[in-house]
Amino acid sequence: MSREQLAVQQARRSFQTGRTKPLGFRLQQLRRLQSFIRERKGDIKDALQKDLGKSERASELYELLVVEAELHLSMTKLAEWAAPRLVEKNIFTLLDEVYVWSEPLGVVLIIGPWNYPWSLTLLPLVGAIAAGNAVILKPSEISSNSSKAIERLLPLYLDKDLYQVVEGGAPETQELLKQRFDHIFYTGGTAVGKLVMEAAARHLTPVTLELGGKSPCYIDKDCDVRTACRRITWAKLINCGQTCIAPDFILCEPSVQDKVLEEIKKCVKEFYSDSPKTSNDYGRIINQRQFKRIMGLMEGCTVAFGGDADEARGYIGPTVLTNVTGDSKVMQEEIFGPLLPIVTVDGVDEAIQFINEREKPLVLYVFSHDDKLIKKVIAETSSGALVANDCVVHFLDSALPFGGVGHSGMGRYRGRHTFDQLSNLRSCMIKQLKMEGLNSMRYPPHTAEKLSWARRFVLSHLNVRRLRNMVVLAILTGLAAFVVQRFLR
Repeated sequence: MSREQLAVQQARRSFQTGRTKPLGFRLQQLRRLQSFIRERKGDIKDALQKDLGKSERASELYELLVVEAELHLSMTKLAEWAAPRLVEKNIFTLLDEVYVWSEPLGVVLIIGPWNYPWSLTLLPLVGAIAAGNAVILKPSEISSNSSKAIERLLPLYLDKDLYQVVEGGAPETQELLKQRFDHIFYTGGTAVGKLVMEAAARHLTPVTLELGGKSPCYIDKDCDVRTACRRITWAKLINCGQTCIAPDFILCEPSVQDKVLEEIKKCVKEFYSDSPKTSNDYGRIINQRQFKRIMGLMEGCTVAFGGDADEARGYIGPTVLTNVTGDSKVMQEEIFGPLLPIVTVDGVDEAIQFINEREKPLVLYVFSHDDKLIKKVIAETSSGALVANDCVVHFLDSALPFGGVGHSGMGRYRGRHTFDQLSNLRSCMIKQLKMEGLNSMRYPPHTAEKLSWARRFVLSHLNVRRLRNMVVLAILTGLAAFVVQRFLR
């Protein structure tokens, strides 16, 4: 029996004891995960520096703060999320108890990515624990230092039987995918996402696929180009461009291309000095394979700015590409690096057409002062998210469900959305064995009179909430009349 199979069996046996169902236990594990983040920040930052060249402050800002916020929210709101959710009643359920009950799914497999190996691995873990599941955690072997640190340190804090870490590469992942899970949560590329979904289908296991794609960024000619470029440049170069929601390419009219290029140059200098290579805030490409892939994407385009690289140090400088068309090599796949192509279009209609001719992106960015133009882009395109006049920041709002559509993914998470995604939202109806006469219309023999009564009940649009409010109002009115009458006497 493989190590992976043993881990899954142990997690399932532990889950079946019912230990994860009490909210007290879940809160205890979330507090321990919180202690893990606080007490092991040094180990986490060290691993991130070795894997991706992230500075201490960048590690805290882009990896740890969001997890700490998610933990605080989950611990604060868990009782509310787990409480029975009353639903609106109709004429058939007027006298019944009807609600939605959130119950744990069982054993969840979380496969983390290498670009944000801590935040994007631990965020779904927070939701899985809050929802009362057991978890098999598979960190990415590509960010090897972070993977080893997770395997070594996390079991020191969380229940070792219920929350297990399996480290390894493709063979270990393939072996895990042979096992039966109750949910699989995968963050990564589309190609592997398809393999995960195929493996899950053999067991009819539901999946959450947080993928990526080419997220477009349209700049309206009449907007504040300087501010737009500051926000775009910042978002594009976080983690050296290795961010699934980074703006992948710019769409703008030819008349503003030069101004966009000039403003991006200014922003790069402001953020990273004249030499981004020596800046502590500018990261590195994860490995040589990704380095060569990204460098190859520049083929056939004009390097309008940047283009400098050092393979030995995993460095590719901030780079803007022009003379880019939809057929350019850089437009055939997600860039996932510090290259920013500019594609010129003749206004918003052509931009929308360009976007709609391609796979649906994880997020679509639009910069404009014109609310009508923004609403037009919302109405005439489809994407996992749309952000106007900023980039990336929607991920920070846990009230917004985060996820893709089509090739950019399926399923949603963050905050309560993770809790719901990893719960079975069970419909519950509790009736009484009374008033059986009211049910006669549903029993054979079926007659025209019974059908007539059934139609009246089923097709009636009785607003139970309004009826209840009217009853309450009538009672209060009667009570007020009684009090007034007594007072007049």
